[in-house]
Formats: sequence, structure tokens, C-alpha cells
Amino acid sequence: MLNDKIAIVTGAASGIGYAVAQALRQEGAQVVMADVNEALLRESARKLGGVPFVGNLTKREDCRQLVDFTAQRFGRIDILANVAGVQHVCPIEEFPEDKWDFIISLMLTAPLLTRYCWPYMKENGWGRIINMSSIHGLVASEFKSAYVSAKHGLIGFTKTAAMEGGSLGITCNAICPAYVMTPLVEKQIAAQAQTHGIPEDKVISDIMLSKAAIKKMVPAENIGAIVKFLCSDAADSITGIALPIDGGWTAN
Repeated sequence: MLNDKIAIVTGAASGIGYAVAQALRQEGAQVVMADVNEALLRESARKLGGVPFVGNLTKREDCRQLVDFTAQRFGRIDILANVAGVQHVCPIEEFPEDKWDFIISLMLTAPLLTRYCWPYMKENGWGRIINMSSIHGLVASEFKSAYVSAKHGLIGFTKTAAMEGGSLGITCNAICPAYVMTPLVEKQIAAQAQTHGIPEDKVISDIMLSKAAIKKMVPAENIGAIVKFLCSDAADSITGIALPIDGGWTAN
């Protein structure tokens, strides 16, 4: 149980972020739910009994404000789940520079939230940092250069934080899901169909699940359950891992 713990979850208005926030709330943690989508965030926070924080995490100032807001309200920070993410499917030669900068800022630079949370975890001698990487943090797919770059970089950051945090009681782990049926993935289907020149109804079977041994999408609640485990006492010796939840994708 996480009854005395304070958590920050980014990208918490929907999808994996919402599932993570829900899982932590079920274990009794107080959860500050951060997202840029104000209307959806406030509704999601109301459902879960979380505390909403509206901010654009591509901005350093908003990241600092999120941590300051949480610390001022609760006096401590114990868990940080860096989940917020976006996707853009496009060949490298056509990749818009502004899209590249936005993706890297949100998914690789924003997890520097770790730096701002670190002193609170260090003071308490206990901290859990969960970085939502992706199967694309371990392998690459075409037309996803910015996303793959960010997710690979996030695993490197995870390993470094794990090495630095071990003696302080702070663990840092990355979760690497394959495709999870979320609003983010649903938006990819049309883009994937256009880029690969196939019908939309073929994208899931021919692209998203083609390399997996288990031919089904990962349920978002499964990711929430794994985050709960990584925050539990049973996982206090697990740090620096990049855990594939990929239906066997990386087994072949």
C-alpha cells in the first residue's frame, strides 16, 4: 500500500497516464495529475480523486511549477511517473523541425522533472521514478525518428538516475510497452495507413502487431499494475531496468 506517498503523474488526463494515476490512487497514494488538456484533466482528476495541475511540460518553468505546487501542497514527493507523450509519423526527409523539437522537449527533456523531485526523495531516503519509454526505446521502426530517439534517450537517462539514486533509496526504471490502445495510438492509425500505403483496417494487424508473438494490444491497466509493483516493497531492489511489455516483439 502507498497510503503515505505523494505521486506526480504526467500525461494523466487520458491513456496510460490516467491508468497509472488510477493504479496509484487505488493503492492510497495522493496523486497530482499533470496535463495540458485542462478540460479533460479536470474531469479525470475528479473521477479519481486526484489533484489536477494544468501545464505545458515542454516549458521548463511549468515543470518547476508542477514540482513546487506538489511540494507546497503535500510537503514531499515520493513517486514521479513521466508518462506524457506524443507521436508523429513521417519520413525523416519530411519531418517538420518544430515537431521534432516538441517531441524531444516533451518526452526527453521534460523528464528532467526528476532533477526537481530528487531533493525531496533524497531527504526522505525513498523515491520511485518510473519513465514511460516504449518498445521503440529498445528497437526502431521506420517513420518515427523523433519518437524513437526520445525513447532511446529516456532509457539512457533511466540507467544514469538508477546508478546515482541507488545509495539514496531512489530507484528509477523504464517501462517499454508495445502498442497500447489509447487516444495517442488511435490517432496513429490513419497516419500509419497513409505513410505505409495500406487501408486503415490493416494497420493494427500488419504494422502494430506484426512482430509480436501475442497478437493483441496491451491493456492500459496492465501498465498501471506494473507501476504499482515497481513502487512496492517487493521491487525495492529493481532499478535501472527497461522492462518490455511487448507480447514477445523483442524475442525474435
